Amino acid sequence: MKAEQTLRSTGRREPDLSDLTETLPPGFPEGVLPDGELVNAIRRAWITADDEIPEASIQPASLDLRLGATAHRLRSSFLPGSKTVHSRLGEHQIGPEIPLSGDGAVLERNRPYLIRLMERMNLPPRLSARANPKSSTGRLDIFTRVVVDNGTGFDEIPENYSGPVYLEVVSRSFTVQVKEGLSLNQVRLVHGDKKVTNVELQRKHARSPLLYSPGIGNQPADVFKGVFLTVDLLGDADGRVGYRAKKNSALLDLSREREYRAEDFWEPVESIQGHRLILEPEEFYLLVSSERVAVNEDLAAELAAYDPTSGELRTHYAGFFDPGFGYPPTDESAGSRAVLEVRAHDVPFALEHGQRIARLEFETMAKPPTKLYGPGIGSSYQNQELWLSKHFQSQRAREPLPKPKDQMPLFPE
Repeated sequence: MKAEQTLRSTGRREPDLSDLTETLPPGFPEGVLPDGELVNAIRRAWITADDEIPEASIQPASLDLRLGATAHRLRSSFLPGSKTVHSRLGEHQIGPEIPLSGDGAVLERNRPYLIRLMERMNLPPRLSARANPKSSTGRLDIFTRVVVDNGTGFDEIPENYSGPVYLEVVSRSFTVQVKEGLSLNQVRLVHGDKKVTNVELQRKHARSPLLYSPGIGNQPADVFKGVFLTVDLLGDADGRVGYRAKKNSALLDLSREREYRAEDFWEPVESIQGHRLILEPEEFYLLVSSERVAVNEDLAAELAAYDPTSGELRTHYAGFFDPGFGYPPTDESAGSRAVLEVRAHDVPFALEHGQRIARLEFETMAKPPTKLYGPGIGSSYQNQELWLSKHFQSQRAREPLPKPKDQMPLFPE
């Protein structure tokens, strides 16, 4: 084992927790555990795995979770309630187990699959976990959520939980190929409840801006009643305001980066007169925020729907913003824009430029992380504009995406 690349875990065997008396020490600060404490959690066997946990899995405020060896095709999603996931699986599984070793397997569109993750949780008292899809997962319209034994809700792992962790995966737009060891989601460990109130948010924003207004310059935005993001429908120099996923596209292998041509999977979207956009029902769009976000080293953020009760619009899939996203500001720019994953339900939905579409909720870090989000640790979306996921060539080259053949090209020759 190379110490700089992997961390010791207990291996495939079920860990013996009879002597595991160590818990968070008295006086340990509340908040999201940073990378250094995630390392300690692994060493204390609060997180174990089928093999060594790569150091690359540890982000400033989260841990990437990896797909296990087999997938189960489901006829429906489910929660286990008072039972284990394994005991309920037979009621919902269709066909035999699907091996994910080697080249992996193809997951059909709009079919739920359940995959046991390589990581296992053995959480002590006062420490819970919360999961979210990774940014690249959400940008591909892949819906994921964590399920645990005796669970009555998704993506939440309660304190004192000891057992396996499963991931439900539904690819909505693309047929995808996945394999063992691939990371589609991530988890945060949280001690207590250290949500930042609006009053605290204003104080922190005054010291180090968390949100910058649209336009040129580093002008902080108003956060008097919270950190809200609005949608940018002015478009770039070519009039493009977003992307819409194509139907019936080719297979997308999620283990390949910078591999695919964007035009094979996406079509550009322009706003109509008055900088408006009509979202077609059940179509998937990638849009971008007008504002730019900066998450400094003592905070972690999560994107939430502005009005989740409306029922007409889902405005995010992947929501974690780690410390360092869009931070620190430079002379040229401050903050990074947020890419918004949007789907309208049931009926067409009209968006106006500058309309509020999501909000950021902030939590205090229990301790400062030893590293921040950014290219120095391999982060893909620092200083982003309207960017596709890391699987596409245009992400690197910033190439324009051609319009469909029945439209004029974005760049006339």
